[in-house]
Amino acid sequence: MKKNNRYSRQIILPEVGALGQQKLLDARVLVIGAGGLGCPVLQNLVMAGVGHIGIVDGDVADESNLHRQCLYTISDVGKSKVVVAKQVLQALNPEVDIVVFPEFFEPNNAGNILAKYQIIVDCTDAIGVRYLINDVAVARRIPVVYASIHKFQGQVSVFNYQNGPSYRCLFPEKEEGIAIPSCEMSGVLGVVPQVLGSFQATEVLKIILGVGEVLSGKLLLFDALRAQTQMMTFAKNQKAIEKGVINGNKILNTKKKHNGLNAIAFLEKCNSSEIVVIDVREVEELPEYKGTNVIQVPLGQLAAYSKNLNKNQEILLFCQSGQRSLVAMQYLEKSEFTSVFHLEKGIESLKNQLQ
Repeated sequence: MKKNNRYSRQIILPEVGALGQQKLLDARVLVIGAGGLGCPVLQNLVMAGVGHIGIVDGDVADESNLHRQCLYTISDVGKSKVVVAKQVLQALNPEVDIVVFPEFFEPNNAGNILAKYQIIVDCTDAIGVRYLINDVAVARRIPVVYASIHKFQGQVSVFNYQNGPSYRCLFPEKEEGIAIPSCEMSGVLGVVPQVLGSFQATEVLKIILGVGEVLSGKLLLFDALRAQTQMMTFAKNQKAIEKGVINGNKILNTKKKHNGLNAIAFLEKCNSSEIVVIDVREVEELPEYKGTNVIQVPLGQLAAYSKNLNKNQEILLFCQSGQRSLVAMQYLEKSEFTSVFHLEKGIESLKNQLQ
């Protein structure tokens, strides 16, 4: 690793050093949720030099977010959180590779999103998503750094770490019909997610560096009003683990009908040099969309051209309205291509994004 003054105060720590900093630069971390918890997590990981970060969130910034979500300003209201977060974070540290997923984490996209990541940070506030994250993570053997907040309190733990307990070991079953209060419903002191998010970021760094005692099998409880923390322990439950593995594999192995992208997600994917972008319109159709990796293959010629493509290559298709690209995607999927996406509403949906 080349000498870099940015991380000098961190590298000087015996527990980090140049070797530890290189581990951070090589690490791949997925942060699900770019809200109250996600903002401090992302800020701290980027400043620490975690080299590859994915951000998942389909939401837009709202004025009510601004008292606790430190990456956004009043001028960002109405904009995609992940797009704004990427801009802010890359200005903070341009050395970090940031990939954004402007969509919510769901069963139909979970496998594709988490495929390249070593650690997941759960910054969500929906209990159903927490079980989804747990189950696909257990199935893929990916550790999850978890936190939740409520009013003046919060809790942090690490699941699936080195064959340790999972989320289901602590919370065995989702209680149907019982809603967990969100910040919108119950309120939250703005500083609380900052504290809990910093705890999460610390656990991520400890896992990557292999230092300290990771919060596996432990739940750290934080009470801001009393300035107190408590630690409780919980055991691994093999039946809960097995249930998570079964559910996770079922989700990950279910054949998806299609992978339709909105305009923001399409443009973000186009930035990747590893993806093949195919325009299935006729040559004379406008507007023209230019890109370094865009190929024009009219739909009628796709069958012949597809013989030249790698079936494991990530492929992105678009047309005028989304209808022909959907047909093209379905054809490639039937031809056993494994990672195909299309622009759901066609090139017309890009007008506002390209202005």
